[in-house]
Amino acid sequence: MKKILLGLLIVVVITLGVSTVFAANEVEPANTNNGEKNIVGEVAKMKEKAQNELNDYTERYGSESYGLTAYILKKIQVYSIPFCFLGVALSAIYQYVLGIRRLDTRDKGFYSLVGFVTIFIICQVLPLVFAIVIKGWRD
Repeated sequence: MKKILLGLLIVVVITLGVSTVFAANEVEPANTNNGEKNIVGEVAKMKEKAQNELNDYTERYGSESYGLTAYILKKIQVYSIPFCFLGVALSAIYQYVLGIRRLDTRDKGFYSLVGFVTIFIICQVLPLVFAIVIKGWRD
């Protein structure tokens, strides 16, 4: 259980850290000798895209705090998919491969499988519930 909570905490911290991008709007000339792409321009485009998406959520929900919450929940929803699939795969290995010889390992795999599926369902349903509560009862 501690590992699942630690994993969920890591996902939340990574998700919150991903949305902060500091970049300059100045574009440096691309290095045409090596064929490398212009990294500064790409980071600036990513920042602009994230800011536009955040502004769309703010307009849609009518409040900066609600828009930021919806934006974060959407990012958690997207990033929880590969995290939970990886967790389910590792749990299945613990339960069905390593748990053949030892019952405690099989139980550990089963409980972590249930935990990852629960986290997956919560992360997928939470943005929908938030949208229904905020948009449905505020209007």
